[in-house]
Amino acid sequence: MTQFVKISAYEQALTRLEQAKERADLQSVIEEFCGIFEVERAVYHWVNSKGAHMGVGTYPQSWINRYLQKGYLKIDPVILGGFQRFHPMDWKNLDWSSKHARVFQADAIAHGVGNQGLSIPLRGPRGQYALFSVSHNCADDAWAKFIESRRRDLILISHYFNKKALELEPEKIANVASALSPREIETLTLLAMGYNRAQVAQTLLISEHTVRVYVESARFKLGSMNTTHAVACALSRGLIVI
Repeated sequence: MTQFVKISAYEQALTRLEQAKERADLQSVIEEFCGIFEVERAVYHWVNSKGAHMGVGTYPQSWINRYLQKGYLKIDPVILGGFQRFHPMDWKNLDWSSKHARVFQADAIAHGVGNQGLSIPLRGPRGQYALFSVSHNCADDAWAKFIESRRRDLILISHYFNKKALELEPEKIANVASALSPREIETLTLLAMGYNRAQVAQTLLISEHTVRVYVESARFKLGSMNTTHAVACALSRGLIVI
């Protein structure tokens, strides 16, 4: 019964995210996702090619102030790792070897960020770069189980946030005509993860015919020759991450 409630709440939160009209709506939804996934912190932050910033999340204001005051942006292994990667990053697998990185990590934990974290790098049109992160205080084995069970959900949520942020950005830099729908993103993401069409249909609770429709629609929007090419195009443009 608990699992049913969690899934229902998740779907409702996704719907509210799709319907968001302003930044305050995104803040409300990201707080909601913290409760659904039972993590202490979640944050979505983007930067466009002109240096404009937008972020929503549940980090304590004291940590945000501290982060800016100390200039941690220049040494944060999560930020530096996100620029170099396209795949989700478990924080403990990043480079924390330098003294500055270890001091930063200790400071973050002391300010309630959490000793575990997962960040998903996202890239959009005209140099837009974003990160969607969740963090928590728990043991390594508990965090590994969380990532294993929720990785796909978090990847999809990150894309929903990025798509909505691009829609809300004043300059409207997103190319709406060629933007993939959430279902197209889900389908290509699962295909990129090695699922066959039958497994995609089973996972998304749709028919294989509907899977084919989503794939063909995504192919048309991406200008790709076949399914493999569509997945490659979506990955290279940062439209999906695995």
